[in-house]
Amino acid sequence: LAAILAAVTAVGVGCWVYQLIFGLTVTGMNNGTSWGLYITNFMFFVGLSAGGLIVASSASVFHITKFKAVALPAIILSTVCICAAGMFVLIDLGGIQRVWRILTGPNPTSPLLWDVCVITCYLIINVLYLVFMTRGNQHAVSIVSRFALPCAILVHSVTAWIFGLQQAHEFWHTALMGPWFVASALDCGTALVLIVVIALQKAGRLTIERSSMVNLAKMLAVFTCVDLYFFACDLLTSGFPGGEGANVVAMLVTGPLAPFFWTQIACMVLACVILFVPRLRTKGGVVFASALVIAGVFCKRCEILVGGFQIPNIEFADVANRMTITNWESGMSLFGYQGLVYWPTPLEFGVALGVVALGGFLLLLGLKYLPLHLTEKTA
Repeated sequence: LAAILAAVTAVGVGCWVYQLIFGLTVTGMNNGTSWGLYITNFMFFVGLSAGGLIVASSASVFHITKFKAVALPAIILSTVCICAAGMFVLIDLGGIQRVWRILTGPNPTSPLLWDVCVITCYLIINVLYLVFMTRGNQHAVSIVSRFALPCAILVHSVTAWIFGLQQAHEFWHTALMGPWFVASALDCGTALVLIVVIALQKAGRLTIERSSMVNLAKMLAVFTCVDLYFFACDLLTSGFPGGEGANVVAMLVTGPLAPFFWTQIACMVLACVILFVPRLRTKGGVVFASALVIAGVFCKRCEILVGGFQIPNIEFADVANRMTITNWESGMSLFGYQGLVYWPTPLEFGVALGVVALGGFLLLLGLKYLPLHLTEKTA
């Protein structure tokens, strides 16, 4: 598995070098759609990372003894995922050689700068947490965890504000974007922790009581329901008769984003059914439900990112050329895929898979060489 991940990483690096040589024109992005698969994955991996850190820090902050056995795998996941998220941002910059300009010409009013700062602090906290936990310094772990929990919430809130504070994009400009993102981080992050913990237990690398797994599964079900609740509130507010967001709801329910929307709803509802029914809440059922939640959240990220560019934010007197404006309602499609104005090129998929493979490779190293033999104390 490590060899396969290393090979995919090498292919991804090759695709990225090609992109550096020829520029972002080799991607599916354009003047009308300036963000794509890279930023979608950035949002997704920030959520996976924040959820893992929240689960780990809760064990110390709220003295949940049963969660201490999963704290170390959760921190490893959190660290790997935030590194992957940072890589996607750097890849999306295009001219990475000018990244130093963030330090020489920062804009304090830009949410993007806020995100750079909070992710840097978040990564430092993850590394400190990992070091203290592997050394068995519980006092230091307790101190760091008190900073980790609010930082995990803040990192996803700031990511949400990057979108929510852009008034020009109707799909993003909503006050619920922050809570919405945090709820998604809680469910997809907890889902990933559950999958890895059950896999480690199956491999004999970790010992955890069934009651701990059941409690995590119940937490995941509640987090998923809260996520769906926030989504329903946003849809109701936008699509209520007389509201200004009826076109947004139409785009999701029956428009070009409908496949993502209905896949998300189906995955998350089915996951809740599995997690709430004791008879279905077996190890296999929990893993399947967790995978459904992660898939649903990824579809949601695609809806948010691409949906913000589907509705024109400026009305022109006339269309000068096909690169001037994008509008799903007019039937205009730059790439002709299901009416969407953006679809990733094979190169973008190659780069994204390379980053995911590198994250998986680092995760394998962490799970192999860090002391996962720590077990929770039985009553």
